[in-house]
Amino acid sequence: MLNKHARGFFTALFSPLARWLLRIGVSPDAVTIVGTAGVVVGALVFYPLGQLWWGTLFITAFIFSDVIDGIMARMQERGGRWGNFLDSTLDRVADGALFAGVAIWFFTGGADTPIAIAAVVCLVLGMVVSYARAKAEALGYHANVGVAERAERLVSVLVVTGLTGVGLPTVVLFATLCLLGLASFVTVVQRIAAVHRQSLEENQDTATEQAA
Repeated sequence: MLNKHARGFFTALFSPLARWLLRIGVSPDAVTIVGTAGVVVGALVFYPLGQLWWGTLFITAFIFSDVIDGIMARMQERGGRWGNFLDSTLDRVADGALFAGVAIWFFTGGADTPIAIAAVVCLVLGMVVSYARAKAEALGYHANVGVAERAERLVSVLVVTGLTGVGLPTVVLFATLCLLGLASFVTVVQRIAAVHRQSLEENQDTATEQAA
């Protein structure tokens, strides 16, 4: 949902930067890799040290690489399968690092096991959300449905985690993670249902063709 509504705004905002990076010889793949590395460092270095605010600022500085590399690829008319594969794979790495960093801190110095467990649940369900769509598309189905797509999950956890670092009660973070986990679970169910519906329609079409 957020992806669809924000895409035009961020494309206009980051197009000059994307154009400049291409002009100096930076490739979309390089932006993808550096952006992911920045998110991983912010999540797995700052967060486990309890630096939730500074970690969030650091991650935010790199998170928009996911938008910039796409703009660069479109400018170069290089929307190929390799770039799509690299981008999707490294997105999973970044997402996993983000929730893992939150979980590590609250399992250790943060001393809040419910938050840590909720973060692990979000990590696992987030991966299943992505896998369900990827597997569906590999089988020829469409599963681009659901209430908890990647943009919503990232924005929610980053904003609330960062504010927790400057005094927001931890119960707000716990509630946010619980809602994200629930939304991710619902999204998995929605995607399974969508593929099942398409499978039934496919079987009905096949049966009709055979009967004819």
